[in-house]
Parts: sequence; C-alpha cells; structure tokens
Amino acid sequence: MNNFLTTVPIAHRGLHSDGIPENSMAAYHAAVAKGYAIELDIRLTKDNQLVVFHDDDLRRIAKIDKKVIDCTLTQLEKVHIYGTRETIPSFERFLREINGLTPVLIEIKDVPRANKKDYIGRVVDALKDYKGDFAVQSFQPFLVKRFKKARPDIACGILATAQYGKLNFNNSFIWKLKGKLMKNMTLNALVKPDFISYNLPDYPQKVTDKFTGIKLAWVAHSEEEELHARTYADNIIFEDYLPKRGIVSPR
Repeated sequence: MNNFLTTVPIAHRGLHSDGIPENSMAAYHAAVAKGYAIELDIRLTKDNQLVVFHDDDLRRIAKIDKKVIDCTLTQLEKVHIYGTRETIPSFERFLREINGLTPVLIEIKDVPRANKKDYIGRVVDALKDYKGDFAVQSFQPFLVKRFKKARPDIACGILATAQYGKLNFNNSFIWKLKGKLMKNMTLNALVKPDFISYNLPDYPQKVTDKFTGIKLAWVAHSEEEELHARTYADNIIFEDYLPKRGIVSPR
C-alpha cells in the first residue's frame, strides 16, 4: 500500500527555499522537478472550501491577524506568502496542477469549529477522481478514522510528538491529558493506522518501537539527522537540504 512512503523522501510543505515559500505551488513544482514526494497541509475556509495552508491564522506568513476559518477561499487566494508572488492555493488547484506527477502526503489539519463529518467528506470528494499516489495523515485520530472508513484503499497515518504544549490543543483545560494520549498514540488500537509519522527528535519511544507498520520521521534538516532518522524509521520528511532519492530504509 502506497510504496512511496518507504522509498521516496518527502519534501516538507514542498521543496521550499529562498524565494520559494512553503506550501506554495512553486515549492510543489520544485519537488516534482527533483523527484521528491510532497507533504502538505489542508484545512477549511469560512465558506467550507479546502485550502492548502499550515497555520490556523495568517500572522506568520502574511502579518495578517486573522484566522483561516474566518476567511473565504477567494480572500485567501489573494494573500501573498511571505511577500513573494506566490499566493495561498486551493486544494483543488494543487490537485489539478500536480495531477499525479509525484506522490503526495496530505496532512488534514484539525479545525475545531468544523463539522468533522462534513470536513472529511469534502476531503474524500476532492480526492475521489485523483489518479496520483497519495496518503493522508493527521494529529487528530478521529479525522484519520473517518477518512480510513471512507477510503480503506488509501494508507492513513497518525502524526505524533512527545513535545507538546497548551497551544497545541487550543488551550484545552485537559491539554496535558491530550498530550500524553498523542505522545503514546493511545488511540492507535482504535484507528489501526497503516503508518505513523513521529517527530524525529523524539525517536525512539516505546510506542514507536512497538509499532510494526511503516514509520516516518519529521523533519530531517541535514544528512546527519536523516541518518539518525533511518535508524528507527522507514522514511523521512525533510527540508533545508536535498537527500538522495529513492533510498530504501536500512532498518
């Protein structure tokens, strides 16, 4: 299932660099040109459209104090990323332009104000006729479970880290409990993920050692970090350097 997860290094938010910002079409086309798979983030807009964007607000990339969920897709498509010519793409545009040219790893961001059933339904519909290789992942296990139920033919994974804070859980009063559940991937038995995607500095953990499926590590920033990652994981999500392509894990 989705062989690229173990064989093709995955460019974190596309192959971005100076002048080519993260999660932009230029970064995605650069990854295609170099033969890497693409990792990207999707979330919902105010008008229930899917947009390719990591943060829940626009402050970091555009210095606009507004949340993505409070903007329409039309408004977001006019926002320039880090002041470059690149603008925030819709998920539809991404799928249309990449069109199977390279494998894609899609992170479904948690959107607290969204109806989870409708949200995943939109993601499933968007990918219904897509012919390229792809897999999906999320920090939110129930989003993964919903997608996996709708598309059992697609590899679905759980994202996790041992490093977390209150802001990671929208200031929830039970954020410490949620953090421990995430660190230990406690809901894996319920979700039955095909792969896990764990924070590279946190490898190894008892839970990662016990997992028998595909293991990814994020984010490798150098050949040295990649070497460490491949001691424990089958593949890397990377940025800031160019790994060799098509390496099979030495694990």
